[in-house]
Amino acid sequence: MCRSFRPDPVDPALLDELVELASRAPSAGKSQGLHLVVLEGADTDAFWRHAFPVERRNGFRWPGLFTAPVIVLPFADADAYVRRYAEPDKASTGLGVAPEAWPTPYWTIDASMAVMTLLLAAEDAGLGALLFAVFNGEQAVRDELGVPDRLQLLGALALGWPTTEREQGRSAGRQRRSASDIIHRGRW
Repeated sequence: MCRSFRPDPVDPALLDELVELASRAPSAGKSQGLHLVVLEGADTDAFWRHAFPVERRNGFRWPGLFTAPVIVLPFADADAYVRRYAEPDKASTGLGVAPEAWPTPYWTIDASMAVMTLLLAAEDAGLGALLFAVFNGEQAVRDELGVPDRLQLLGALALGWPTTEREQGRSAGRQRRSASDIIHRGRW
């Protein structure tokens, strides 16, 4: 994850390519319930001024994050899944009634896979990328950008050309679990 960006713009055609790749992530019933609000250049201020106001930035560990030329806000749309599963070829599942009929929220899972694909594609293209939570100002961001409340915000992605500083987060030093810690062969 990159936390320090150059302010250089990202070519819109490159962003389109990244989103095309992300759109190929799994989607239950090809429901395709992902929406992305993409803010570029000065438009990123519509996000930052609510999510991380200037008065809170003094002493922030990664000030280079605020120069990211692109902020992507990924949203998952449960209604797209309900509508899709109400169609004749999926109606027998009973999932086309309401989001509550789903034992697992596939709109969140599928949109998250698309976000991961976008992050990997950005890295592969030489961009820096960071996925982070939106802890503050979500409703103000939604209101300013006209995002319906029914959509689930998954976080925010900062994208852009990385600076040479590749400072790691505090958790980076934690040891990863091994495959043998994760895999339960045959049974738990």
